[in-house]
Amino acid sequence: MKRVLVWDVPTRLFHWLFATSFAIAWLTSENDQWLSVHTFFGYLMLGLIGFRLIWGVAGGHYARFTSFRYSPMAGLAYLRQVLSGSGTRYLGHNPAGSQAVYLLLALGLAVCITGLFTQGGEEQQGAAAGLMSIAAGRMVKEGHEITAILMLLLVFGHLAGVAVESWLHKENLPRSMVTGIKDAPEDAPASRPYRLTGAMMLVAVTAFGAWWFFYALHHPIEKRLGYGEGVPHVAFVGTKLPDNAQWREECGSCHLAFHPSLLPARSWQRMMAEQEKHFGTDLALDESTSKALLDFMVNNAAEKSAREAAVKINSSIKPEDAPLRITETPYWVKKHQDIAESDWRSAKVKSKVNCGACHQDAEAGTFEDAAMHIPR
Repeated sequence: MKRVLVWDVPTRLFHWLFATSFAIAWLTSENDQWLSVHTFFGYLMLGLIGFRLIWGVAGGHYARFTSFRYSPMAGLAYLRQVLSGSGTRYLGHNPAGSQAVYLLLALGLAVCITGLFTQGGEEQQGAAAGLMSIAAGRMVKEGHEITAILMLLLVFGHLAGVAVESWLHKENLPRSMVTGIKDAPEDAPASRPYRLTGAMMLVAVTAFGAWWFFYALHHPIEKRLGYGEGVPHVAFVGTKLPDNAQWREECGSCHLAFHPSLLPARSWQRMMAEQEKHFGTDLALDESTSKALLDFMVNNAAEKSAREAAVKINSSIKPEDAPLRITETPYWVKKHQDIAESDWRSAKVKSKVNCGACHQDAEAGTFEDAAMHIPR
């Protein structure tokens, strides 16, 4: 027996980066505040899968698909051997492990593609933005979640297989995926060590992607949306909404200028018709100003917008209702129901209409999930 390099550096880096990406993406999938992080690691997973497909042809001996080209029947036969306690030891992927690799790549690709279309549909952002409606994006999201669950179950199966193999053959398989080294017969081929170039390329691409994605968090949002001062920018905050200087001046002089896309046209019509009792105040707008503001608000109301907040708020309101407060719409109430009373009473929040306390893009009116942060 001799010590042999089985897993070259790029293969090992791929393995741990892929595992880490999936783990972080899974852990950040349920919290809107972490949506940008979830999205980044989804894109990273997709890039890693692309690399692995290339490395499966150009990589080291044991990384190439030709070295573990086993049929599903061979995988089942090997599992039966292992269960009987007599499985053959393989330097590279065994027949059952090879099926796990193929399935992980296939499910990972399905998770990433459905994630792209979920983001493009439900959020109207990213590489697939505008290719489908929000309703279609919700349907794709169901598939995204199902494939992610299947992938998680497969990961657990893979870990169980590694544990059994390590026990059966009295070797530490996780350590070999760190060092790349295994004990092998004298005639066993070894992976070539100069694959370091591929590893450096993989690290460079990953680091550049992380820098590009998270560097935006330190830049002011006005550079992309045209207004706001000192507001941190977030990835995938969306495109600039229609704006109007007169509307922003009149409505923003007393409070946040809530974008027209956050209520249906009938709400804005009712608000302007009842402007003499505007939440205890008489707006006292002249006829021309009232008409100009109403035209802007009706033309850009919720039913005219394809943005996520607009569509979801509008669809939650009954056709016969014309609410005047965004905080009373069913979608808003449901979205904020888990926020603690102590957060509402916080000195940094104080009021449910102080949207800018938690939403970094409140002034822009986009209200993206990734731009939300509750001050503690």
